[in-house]
Amino acid sequence: MAVRPGLWPAILGIVLAAWLRGSGAQQSATVASPVPGASPDLLPHFLVEPEDVYIVKNKPVLLVCKAVPATQIFFKCNGEWVRQVDHVTERSTDGSSGLPTMEVRINVSRQQVEKVFGLEEYWCQCVAWSSSGTTKSQKAYIRIAYLRKNFEQEPLAKEVSLEQGIVLPCRPPEGIPPAEVEWLRNEDLVDPSLDPNVYITREHSLVVRQARLADTANYTCVAKNIVARRRSASAAVIVYVDGSWGSWSKWSACGLDCTHWRSRECSDPAPRNGGEECRGADLDTRNCTSDLCLHTASGPEDVALYIGLVAVAVCLILLLLVLILIYCRKKEGLDSDVADSSILTSGFQPVSIKPNKADNPHLLTIQPDLSTTTTTYQGSLCPRQDGPSPKFQLSNGHLLSPLGGGRHTLHHSSPTSEAEDFVSRLSTQNYFRTLPRGTSNMAYGTFNFLGGRLMIPNTGISLLIPPDAIPRGKIYEIYLTLHKPEDVRLPLAGCQTLLSPIVSCGPPGVLLTRPVILAMDHCGEPSPDSWSLHLKKQSCEGSWEDVLHLGEESPSHLYYCQLEAGACYVFTEQLGRFALVGEALSVAATKRLKLLLFAPVACTSLEYNIRVYCLHDTHDALKEVLQLEKQLGGQLIQEPRVLHFKDSYHSLRLSIHDVPSSLWKSKVLVSYQEIPFYHIWNGTQQHLHCTFTLERVNPSTSDLACKVWVWQVEGDGQSFNINFNITKDTRFAELLALESEGGVPALVGPSAFKIPFLIRQKIITSLDPPCSRGADWRTLAQKLHLDSHLSFFASKPSPTAMLLNLWEARHFPNGNLGQLAAAVAGLGQPDAGLFTVSEAEC
Repeated sequence: MAVRPGLWPAILGIVLAAWLRGSGAQQSATVASPVPGASPDLLPHFLVEPEDVYIVKNKPVLLVCKAVPATQIFFKCNGEWVRQVDHVTERSTDGSSGLPTMEVRINVSRQQVEKVFGLEEYWCQCVAWSSSGTTKSQKAYIRIAYLRKNFEQEPLAKEVSLEQGIVLPCRPPEGIPPAEVEWLRNEDLVDPSLDPNVYITREHSLVVRQARLADTANYTCVAKNIVARRRSASAAVIVYVDGSWGSWSKWSACGLDCTHWRSRECSDPAPRNGGEECRGADLDTRNCTSDLCLHTASGPEDVALYIGLVAVAVCLILLLLVLILIYCRKKEGLDSDVADSSILTSGFQPVSIKPNKADNPHLLTIQPDLSTTTTTYQGSLCPRQDGPSPKFQLSNGHLLSPLGGGRHTLHHSSPTSEAEDFVSRLSTQNYFRTLPRGTSNMAYGTFNFLGGRLMIPNTGISLLIPPDAIPRGKIYEIYLTLHKPEDVRLPLAGCQTLLSPIVSCGPPGVLLTRPVILAMDHCGEPSPDSWSLHLKKQSCEGSWEDVLHLGEESPSHLYYCQLEAGACYVFTEQLGRFALVGEALSVAATKRLKLLLFAPVACTSLEYNIRVYCLHDTHDALKEVLQLEKQLGGQLIQEPRVLHFKDSYHSLRLSIHDVPSSLWKSKVLVSYQEIPFYHIWNGTQQHLHCTFTLERVNPSTSDLACKVWVWQVEGDGQSFNINFNITKDTRFAELLALESEGGVPALVGPSAFKIPFLIRQKIITSLDPPCSRGADWRTLAQKLHLDSHLSFFASKPSPTAMLLNLWEARHFPNGNLGQLAAAVAGLGQPDAGLFTVSEAEC
């Protein structure tokens, strides 16, 4: 049976309505084209179309469509038809044309939007039918409105001089819709339209073109949108005025003492708001030159008086010079001792080392150097630029006493009380007032020419002091310290980021004859195309300097850095405070973040918190979190994962999914939590984490199964599948147990090295001279994969010693001497001859 063309749209509308009344199955509908032969004027046109709208908190939003002529109107959201029962429809007739009019309304809830949040934006549109065909409305986007609490950048206090420019930066918290920014000056709104000296940039910074005294105030950045209003911390701006002298007054009349004077005042302008006082004298005197004064002063009595005054002045000057000389000599004697005699006598105790002869028939013993004398290092801890050189006072006496049997070695004891006393002594020096007051992040020891090693356990940080790095006859008390980034201000510019811990070794200024090796972790993924890496060192004055640009080293450099995956080894003959800083050259630059999930060991309430940490992939950062969680009573609930975080200015997002609603209720009100990009990238904020709070429906619930997602927007991501019993599952507890790193933090003498001393000397003697067959230190460097910068090793008196020192720094305490022996044997050197020591040599 033929159907009239004008009836097809009506039939399609009836069929679609019947389908929507059913089960609500969602699938895409086919939109009919205008019916051939029908009047285009009878196609539906919209009187009201849905508009973009924001969901505030948990309030649903209303979307409205109105079209004429219209026989049916339905909403379509994200490509799926909305059920008819969710539509509220009103039908009427247009008064002027008599055509049918229809108005349709729907509500959209927060839960509907969150189902697709993060994948694509949620949108809705209307489709209207008439006898002539169909028409679609514009799309309306529904977004969840929010405003984060923390500003990405807050204004900082400033002190500026009069008429100097002021710039107060402000990056508001992330929000939807984007926050509007306004500024308050002492709680009054700053209106640039009323003050031409002030304007606000597109980046929301407040700029004062020329500072006035009236601009001294507290400034606050305010961000607001339809959800909330946030205030930054107030920044105090002080506009100061330095004082300037006014004009001199006229000279006074000549006095009886044949002098006259003039004065001036510091009032043009006077100092204000902490400005500097005028420099110089406010009173000026000089001898008179009038005839009367010359005649009066020519008497014999006056001449005698003047001679007496000159004699007294000369005596006073001589006395003053004597006092200054005495003071300077006393001051030299008051300089701090880096190592006092009590420490030196207790730092080394003669103890015998007896290797097992069954394991090694060639017994290695070290005879003491009986010519060694006790040395005390005196002088300021930072080398003076214009003062006398540091002094070394020598006192006679043997440091080591011979024991029976002729076998001697060195043993170092480190009581806890000595550690606290050592820190207290160092803290009295200006340079060391930022040293940690505890000893968990510090190691120290007393060393001589035999060398040794300092380690901060479970941090990957160590300091290797090779043999002969300390001149013979001298003894130094050396320390190694790990700093928290918030305790040491390290300025970072542009795209720079901190990649390593901030580490101090000292004291600065001591004389070293060989480079020591500072080992520390880093979290960068080094690539010449994406990173520019710099070694920074803090000067005694507190400023940070680039002392080495990795990849651009020259043999004349005082520093060298062997960069490897996850660790770097810094060669230096100058002790101090160091950090590895990276500058991103492209968005491909990435840092390794370690993701850790913790939860309470015992849950005594209905609430259960899952803490997700995002920290640098370094041992020291891991140690800090483990110590924190131990205090909180937390346990690891998943294996740690590594996420590669790019320099793309995109933040890190965290979300929890698939929480069984019959057992648990999520108390998180947003679909995901977020850590801003800058909080992660600068590398100076510790313990960054987010918490997901769940609530048990029943107190007896103990099984938890859910997913936690962590991802960088447009970047790398990780997914954790959690499935465990919160009351008795501890299978991940031992994964991050702190392990001992080779025993005590300080090792002195031969016990600090894997390679026996005499074997080390044999290797050096054998490989240092150039060999035409290639059996020298260069080939050894290639076999050990240490040949990236041979010119540095070649510039040293013993290149082989540098290679062996680096091998010691990389492989202690678990280095395999057999592998080193195989590498040496591969050079054509006799393996057994190098790695054995005869009784005669002992």
